[in-house]
Amino acid sequence: MKLYYSPGACSLSVHIALCEAGLSYELVRVDIREATTEDGNDYRIVNPFGYVPALEIKTGEVLLEGPAIVQYIADQVPKKKLAPTNGSMDRYRLQQWLNFISTELHKGLGALFNPALPTEAREMFKGNVGRRLDVLTERLGTSPFLMGDTFTIADGYLFTVLGWCPLLEFDLSPWPSLKAYLERIGARPAVQQAMGKEGLLA
Repeated sequence: MKLYYSPGACSLSVHIALCEAGLSYELVRVDIREATTEDGNDYRIVNPFGYVPALEIKTGEVLLEGPAIVQYIADQVPKKKLAPTNGSMDRYRLQQWLNFISTELHKGLGALFNPALPTEAREMFKGNVGRRLDVLTERLGTSPFLMGDTFTIADGYLFTVLGWCPLLEFDLSPWPSLKAYLERIGARPAVQQAMGKEGLLA
């Protein structure tokens, strides 16, 4: 498999899933501003939207959108239990978390990367995210992972998105359980492996 990524971007979630799954893969770095790969090719040939991640699988097909890609990866190694069985209520709960992270946190925090965002809009986005985190901490205050006692692909995604907070000057100190969660996930060998390959470790 071939993962098209940009260091620290949402593609890190897919990279973590690949490492947790123990699957072999090749990394292709993408300049998302220029929409080019590291060898100078037009990345939009791979993903017409121009953003990461994209995963080329063994058949040569390309999968787009992180929440879909990480589920595909999890289903390649069901014994790893990175996702519950397809069709089960727990699988729908996992998809619920993936959608929550994607729409309520990823998009909300991602907007703050725009330097042209007016101050009023920036504060609105921060307030919306903060209210979502209030609810999220209720879950993580009683369970080590989003799905209970087992790490899943949703945890890799949440770790990735919340990891942007220091860059965005979004203070997580009001949510100590989230800070502890990030430390817990960040210490996992597979997470360290993915971050190390992307040059994200100090």
